[in-house]
Amino acid sequence: MIIKLEKIKVQSRKAEEAIDITAHVDELVAKSGVKNGLVNVMTCHTSSGLLVTEGLPCLEEDILTHFARLLPEDENYHHRRYLDFDGRVGFNAETHLKSILGGIQCSFPIEDGKVVRGSRQTIYFMEYDGPLERTYMVQVLGE
Repeated sequence: MIIKLEKIKVQSRKAEEAIDITAHVDELVAKSGVKNGLVNVMTCHTSSGLLVTEGLPCLEEDILTHFARLLPEDENYHHRRYLDFDGRVGFNAETHLKSILGGIQCSFPIEDGKVVRGSRQTIYFMEYDGPLERTYMVQVLGE
């Protein structure tokens, strides 16, 4: 059994952004030596996410626009207060909620050394609270 874990840094450039990481995940699977198994991708942050959808710029914009309508920045969130446990003011409840709604991980089977996914499925790292340097993990398991 092969188990490999890679921690990847990504720099977002905008407050909210969909970053296509599909090719990088494919590359890590190819380099892993795993012929049949599973690849898991996960963000390390509670104000970012991972989404799998069709890779079109217009859809990327639709996702961000829809989340902004669902979770407006200026809403009166309970998180917008002094957080005594860490001495800071919570200001970004909507980014955490976007992460919850969109998800923080995705998994795909690996067959014959390649990631198995639908022909239009694209893996996006979703920035909701940037611009920031972020980390996501790719774990490849199999034989």
